Amino acid sequence: MTVLVSAERATDFSVLSQRIRAAGLLERRPGYYALRITLVVALYVGGWAGVAMTHSLWFAAVLAIAYAQVALVAHDLAHKQVFRGRRWSEALGLLAGNAGIGMSYGWWMNKHTRHHANPNHEDHDPDVAPDILVWSTRQAERASGPARLIGGHQALLFFPLLLLEGFNLHVSSARALGTVKRRALETFLLYGHFAAYIAAAFLLFSPGQAIAFILIHQALFGLYLGMTFAPNHKGMPVLTAEDELDFLRKQVLTSRNVRGGVWLDVVLGGLNYQIEHHLFPNMPTPNLRRAQPIVQRYCAEIGVPYHSATFVSSYAQALRHLHEAGAPLRR
Repeated sequence: MTVLVSAERATDFSVLSQRIRAAGLLERRPGYYALRITLVVALYVGGWAGVAMTHSLWFAAVLAIAYAQVALVAHDLAHKQVFRGRRWSEALGLLAGNAGIGMSYGWWMNKHTRHHANPNHEDHDPDVAPDILVWSTRQAERASGPARLIGGHQALLFFPLLLLEGFNLHVSSARALGTVKRRALETFLLYGHFAAYIAAAFLLFSPGQAIAFILIHQALFGLYLGMTFAPNHKGMPVLTAEDELDFLRKQVLTSRNVRGGVWLDVVLGGLNYQIEHHLFPNMPTPNLRRAQPIVQRYCAEIGVPYHSATFVSSYAQALRHLHEAGAPLRR
């Protein structure tokens, strides 16, 4: 899909931006974030307290939810949705990411920034790099290593692979420490989390149960976190160097919203409004729902397709795309 940028199209986003600003949707929401962070911290602390008091493996599931919700808060901090300034955003991001869940905040922020700049772009978006999965038939034809081995059946393996995402997050964070800006601080916080986490598991459980707790917790954490991101771009157009899109079209055409009620906003941390989030990444999460009809109406005005689907349908589309992308590896 090769689309050239025109001067007229270059102004489309500025018109939309004016409408969003006029509606006051880029204003901070301190009350919302104070409540949300308090509830997430309570869930996190309560999860660990439950483990300590009951020694029950069921609390591994509670902590999986808590860890994913902490990650979603770190995501909002990285986008400066909570604070306008960089200092507080970075300080709390390091606490939430490195110390809280064992994820390098600097590594993830660098990776996610590149994703936002070029979503679903084969050459520039790290989220569609053919490391394990292939996202287009072009990638499948050039695949090597694990991607070539499993790419032909990747749709069937997608959810099992998500069970490893929590472990992958920790390994990738540790490997990237040499590249982050605050290397010493991030290393201290990240390895401090690993040490405390492993110590807590083996102090609170027998060795066999401790291993079971870690496996269950990390698997469910990875599954939940992966499922919050997977419906947003998978199955949408994959761009190449031939595509020249203006900012608005690049963000809208490669993104998909997930329709649902307020419960879905909570479960997915607002990422169900992926189109609005990509257009205005610093917009506070509770304002995304109000921005959605404004953006959809404007896209209709200028003739830009606006994609949304139910939660189940979004996964059906994503899995269908994965199956089709892997076709060359099934021949």
